[in-house]
Amino acid sequence: QVHLVESGGGLVQPGGSLRLSCVASGSSVRFYGMSWYRQAPGQQRELVAVISSDGSANYGDFVKGRFTISRDNAKKTVYLQMDSLKSEDTAVYYCRMNVRRMGPVEAYGPIETYWGQGTQVTVSS
Repeated sequence: QVHLVESGGGLVQPGGSLRLSCVASGSSVRFYGMSWYRQAPGQQRELVAVISSDGSANYGDFVKGRFTISRDNAKKTVYLQMDSLKSEDTAVYYCRMNVRRMGPVEAYGPIETYWGQGTQVTVSS
């Protein structure tokens, strides 16, 4: 079982910055894609950013160079640096990780997906 815990959310003024972190617990797994989603009240959950195991990243169109996703595999952690925040960025932010079980030599079995519990980001003056 893999458990994800997000942190770093809070209240920030427009134009400000926040750095979200998501740490995974659990052993004997290999981590693949890691991503951040967000969900505003009354809206569907949407992809913010995704980073693959080789470090390549993609972002939602609304990010427009303001956010940066990164990962530290040794720490089982994915980060989201958010700059130039806008009021419309207000939402609950969730991390998601894809993993496979590790055997003695290699990973096996299907990809399993885990979600964190979410962290609130509020952008307001």
